[in-house]
Order: sequence, then C-alpha cells, then structure tokens
Amino acid sequence: METGREDEIVDMPMSPPVGSIINNDFCHHKDFMSQTYLQNKYSEIDIDTEDSNFDQNRPLPIFLKFEDVEYKVRNSQAGSGNIVKSMVSKITTHLTVEEDRYKKILKGITGSIGPGEILALMGPSGSGKTTLLRVIGGRLVDNVKGKVTYNDVRFSPALKRRIGFVTQEDVLFPQLTVEETLVFSALLRLPGSMSKQQKYAKVDTTIKELGLERCRHTKIAGGYLKGISGGERKRTCIGSEILVDPSLLLLDEPTSGLDSSSANKLLLTLQGLAKAGRTIITTIHQPSSRIFHMFDKLLLISEGYPVYYGKAKETMEYFSFLRFTPQIPMNPAEFLLDLATGQVNDISVPPDIFQDQESSDPSKVVIEYLQLKYKSLLEPKEKEQNHRVASTPEHLQLAIQVKMEWTSSWLDQFMILSRRTYKARRKEYFDKLRLVQALGIALVLGLLWWKSSINTEAGLRDQVGLAFYICIFWTSSCIFAAVYVFPFEEYYLVKENKADMYRLSVYYACSTLCDMVATVFYPTFFMLILYFMAGFNRAVASFFLTLLTILLIAITSQGAGEMFGAAIMSVKRAGTAATLLLMLFLLTGGYYVQHIPKFMRWLKYISFMYYGFRLLLKVQYSGDQLYDCGSKGGCRTLQSSPTFDSVNLKGGLKEVWILLAMALIFRLLAYLCLRVRIVGRKN
Repeated sequence: METGREDEIVDMPMSPPVGSIINNDFCHHKDFMSQTYLQNKYSEIDIDTEDSNFDQNRPLPIFLKFEDVEYKVRNSQAGSGNIVKSMVSKITTHLTVEEDRYKKILKGITGSIGPGEILALMGPSGSGKTTLLRVIGGRLVDNVKGKVTYNDVRFSPALKRRIGFVTQEDVLFPQLTVEETLVFSALLRLPGSMSKQQKYAKVDTTIKELGLERCRHTKIAGGYLKGISGGERKRTCIGSEILVDPSLLLLDEPTSGLDSSSANKLLLTLQGLAKAGRTIITTIHQPSSRIFHMFDKLLLISEGYPVYYGKAKETMEYFSFLRFTPQIPMNPAEFLLDLATGQVNDISVPPDIFQDQESSDPSKVVIEYLQLKYKSLLEPKEKEQNHRVASTPEHLQLAIQVKMEWTSSWLDQFMILSRRTYKARRKEYFDKLRLVQALGIALVLGLLWWKSSINTEAGLRDQVGLAFYICIFWTSSCIFAAVYVFPFEEYYLVKENKADMYRLSVYYACSTLCDMVATVFYPTFFMLILYFMAGFNRAVASFFLTLLTILLIAITSQGAGEMFGAAIMSVKRAGTAATLLLMLFLLTGGYYVQHIPKFMRWLKYISFMYYGFRLLLKVQYSGDQLYDCGSKGGCRTLQSSPTFDSVNLKGGLKEVWILLAMALIFRLLAYLCLRVRIVGRKN
C-alpha cells in the first residue's frame, strides 16, 4: 500500500454486514449467501460453440480448469539414519506410514479461468503458490493428484509451446542486450512462415509495448555488472515469452523487487495481453490496492489449503460476511495476507470461533475456520460451476492436442544459436587475462629453455620435460575451461528446453564448436612464441605437426571436460572431478612413471595425455637422428636414448586415431549425459 494516496486505501467497514447481525450462527446464513453473494460470485466462462474458425492471428484460446489438485514431496526426515528418533517422531505425532514418508504442499485446490482473465495466486511465503503454478504449467508431474485440463484435455508435450512461463528469477544471458535477447528468441521460436523482416518487426512492436525503447541497446548484465534495471529485466523476460503469442501465460512473482510505479506499469501490460485473448495466471505476494483491483480472479492459499477463490473485487464482501473486518483502513491485499497467516491483531473476528477449540494458538484457529468455510461454501459451488459449464468446442480440444513442429530446420537453428552462443561467450573467448596468461607462460618457458639443445643426454631430457609440461598445461587449461560450461548454463538450458526453443543436439553442437575458437586460438598463439625460443626442431613440417598435436590434445581435453561437466552438473563437484582426472592422467602420461606395474597398466590406456605425449615426441624427434656425438662412445641415435626406452619414435598414426576417437567418444558421452540431465528432468 502506498501512503499518501487516498485512492489506494480502501476504507473497510468497521462492523459486520447486516446478514451477520441477524444471527451469530453463521451456518443459518447459508441460504442467504447462496441467494445474494454466491449468486453473483461465479462468472460463466463464455465459450463460443458456433464459430469454429477462430482468429488465426490471435493466440489459441485456453480454458483452464483445475480440481482437487494435491502435491506432495518426500519428507527428508523419512530416510533419516537415526532409527530411535524416527520411531519417537512417529509415536508422538501419530503419523501414518504415508504421511511420514511424504509432506503435502498442495491440499486440494479447485478453480478455473478463461481467455481474457487474470488470476492472482496470493498467500504468505511457503503457502504453495509457486508449486501450484508449476503444476499448472506442466513443470511438476510426479506426486501430483487431481485434475488439470486445458480445453477439457489433460497436459501433454504438445502444450509446451503454447504456455509461456516467466520464472521469479530472471534467467537471461548477461552479455546480450535487450534487443539481442528478444531477436534471438524471435528467430528461434516464431514460425518459419514469417520472414526475417516480420520477426524483427514483431520484436520492435514488443519492445514498444513493454516500454523498453530506452534500454533496447543496453546489456542485460546483473550482479556486479552494470546493466538494465530490475523492472526492465522482468519486462524483458515477459517479452521473450509473449513474442510467440502463448495462449497461457504463467508468471511467478512478476512484481518482486519493483517499485510501485514499475509494478503498476507491468500489470497494465498484463491487462493488455489478457484482452488480446490470453489466459494469465500470476503469483503475487503483497500488491498495492490499485494493482489488487486489476485482477479478475483471486485464489488465496494458506498452508497449501485454499481459503478463498472467486472474483477479486468481491473478496471483502465475502470475508465481511464471515465477520472478519479490519479495524483500521488497510490495503485489501494486506488484510487478506493477515487472514491467511492468522494474524488478526487489527481485525475483528467472530468471537464464537474460539469456543470449544482444542488449540491454544489463535492464528491456527482462524486459519482452520477459514478453510472449513471455504470447503462448505465456496468449493462446492466452484466444482458445480466447472461441471455445469459447457464443454469446450471440439475444434479447440483438437487444436490443443496438435503438436507444433519445430519452427526452423536443424541447420537454421544451428546458425542462429551459433551467433547467440558466440555473442554470449565472446568476452570469455577473448579475455585479456587469458591472453596475458598464455603470453606470460610462453615467455617464461621460452627464457628457461632458451635455445635448448639435444646434443647431450641432459639437454634431451630437459627438452622432453618441456614437451610434457606443454601437454600438462593445455590439458588442464582446456579441461577446466570446459568443465564449468554446462553447470553455469544449466538454468538457461532447462528454461529453454522446457519451452522447446531448439533441439538439444543443436545447443551442444553450437557450444562445443564455438568453444573451439578459444581452444584453437590460445594454444596457437602460445606455440608461435615458445616453439622457436625453446629451440625445437626448426623444420616447417615439424612445427605444424607439433602445433596440430597440441591442438588435438586440447580438443580432446575439452571433450573430457564437457563430459564431466554434463555428467555432474555442479560447479564444485565438477571442479573436484576434473582435478582428480587431471592428476590421474598426469601420473600415467608416460613421463614420471614409464614402467607401470601390470595390475595398474590399464590406466595409461585410458589416458589421452599418454597418447598425446607419445605423439608429440614422435613428431618432434626422429629415431634415426644422431646426438651426443661429443661423448666417449661417439654418436648415438635418439631411439637408443634411455629417455625413449618405452617409446618407439616411428609411426604416429595410431596415436592420432586414438585421440580422435577419444575426442569423439567424450563428446558423444557428454551429449548423452546432457540429454539425461536436461530432457529427462521433469521438475
């Protein structure tokens, strides 16, 4: 409630309505309620059964009904290892086996809403608003009871692209501008029958409707990066959903963190969207009175139970009839939240509700009383209304079941997503710190091994040590650069996958190929500096073969990092796994331990560093090359050196094929893990 604005303060009646004065026993007034209040409370959902050719330029109308919706989660204490504590808990609380295993979040919620209406889900924190929204949006499937229908048809994957879901957290790529965010969303989600010019025009119209012209070229940013405001972020999230004209738009706390003016503008925008034929449901915590009166319907939830469902403008009439009236002028939303939490300090209540009550907690008594009255007065009428209303026309029932095909081909999605991925990660690819790191380490190594020679055994051993260090450096750099990619982008990926924006295979192909820009650029830059400073073989063929070997090691390491990142999907655990993997490959790489015991020898055959290091030696040195000619024994071939006891310097194609196979297998496993984690994820 905004202070200083008389139009935002509703002066509630200080005394109960006339009906409650006649008789304090509320049960005697049930007929009165039926004839006066309840008669006008339920609005018929007008369904046009005659015109089967609805406007193709408008979203498909969705008539949503939900009845006796329940949702439960597994109780974390049910699997407790403390048996004594678990048994004591069962005895003291008298829980059944089922109640002990699960905790109910939603406890029988019924309602309906049609196109052109806005339904607000209100209640205190933890009451189940977001859970109900996710059930309606098909985001929660397991452990859900009750019936939810869309045009009298239950949820199916075909509905995914007809539902827009705006989460409470603004899931946007920080490196993209507002316009880029909406453009990429339009190119990926709008029908292929629309030209690029039409899609850009749609984006421009959406930007103007949402009042984002001023910040259209500003980066989203967030956190420590300066970017658009919270209200602009929220409107950008809504814009990316309404671009595709969803029939059902779900919003989770859209006004959270916004000032009163921004929240009011946002609700006006939602009103306009509803008038265009959309069905809109939003959770909201404590709106101003002006915003409160913008809602068509209201569902008030307390501890998972509904305590009111009906027209928003008639809430005060209902609770006044129940003899709950504010003693001071207050915002209707504030009044309702006080009732939902049982806090009635500034509210007059019927004195008889505290009689013959076992509970000594007045707030619990109030909540139970409101739940009981809802069950006896409102719920039967709503269920009767849902059953009495005309069935949705057959053409709408059929239309809602038609699975929408991909809006563009695999190749088109790849081209669009590649541009977006490159723009979103460009700053990471060409980071100054990474460039300074590659340059600095190359110079330090070049100075330490300045003009190194293989004329002596000691010099040869030093140069081979440098080759192994190069393998270690680029293996670790590429693994740690890749292992965090999917855990960091999990939220974006889950959100876009649930909206069917693109094929998951397209995302993975774009991600791994775009990341190869950095995987190829930095090792090349590094080797151009170090190779000639360190005195490696100056033959042109040796240089390019050495560079290709380093790039092959880097690409294989990138694949291994992606595999572990996709399999674990946790920043902390993925980093730990990558460290263990690196240490294992380092020890079995063939430099520190050349003669591994037979029972541990299998480890080196799964180490790509082992094959990469052997290949690097083969392209850099020739077995017939002479060295150590100044020794007493005269010149010897490199192959006879103790350094190459376990390495045959001839050949090399075997290692190339093994590394290529590993790079491919790692990426295939990474994609499969990603598919299990993202596509197989139901919640």
